[in-house]
Amino acid sequence: MALPWALAFLSLLPLLNAQSSSCVNFTVPITNAVVDQISGKWFYIASAYRNPVYKLFSSAFQSSFLYLDTNRTDDTVLIRQYSTILDQCVYLSYHLKMQKEYGTLSRPFMGTELFGYLILTQDPGIFILAFSPEDKQNMGLTLYADKPVLTLEQKREFQEQVICMGLEESDIVYVDEKQDQCGPLEKEHNEEMKKEKDAKGPKEGGK
Repeated sequence: MALPWALAFLSLLPLLNAQSSSCVNFTVPITNAVVDQISGKWFYIASAYRNPVYKLFSSAFQSSFLYLDTNRTDDTVLIRQYSTILDQCVYLSYHLKMQKEYGTLSRPFMGTELFGYLILTQDPGIFILAFSPEDKQNMGLTLYADKPVLTLEQKREFQEQVICMGLEESDIVYVDEKQDQCGPLEKEHNEEMKKEKDAKGPKEGGK
């Protein structure tokens, strides 16, 4: 169980924040509009790592998608992640903390707190996560999209960010959503959540 957990976690390693026309800008705060933008279902599309161990881990992902359930009240993000690894569906659920004023997200990991920043582009249909930008050997980027297949412009945007960070296009590893094995489990979970919601009934006031 430790290996799938580590592999899935690597697709959400610490994060960075940037503009689409240049390399990352670490000072962009997470606004309520950004919180709304990143909420919902996203597909993990690709990653780029220089470290051969991280690259090996990321190549084990055949496909992956996740739900981000953001909470403005306590500044957290509930992650429900479905990943296909070694032809098996691996499901994880965990929380990230948001430090909005610094544009950072964090998660406890092996006795420490991992921090990072969210990279937004001019295209609201994608966002990029990165980690260790100051560490040339261990830096990395991951790409998420609201659809399982990228447009040519979205793909070009990610490639530009990869090169801008000092990585190579050859470092990019793409997943294949056609290999997804998590569809049935996702459907089961969605049906269970719908039943729970229906059982609670309408909120007071009919809302």
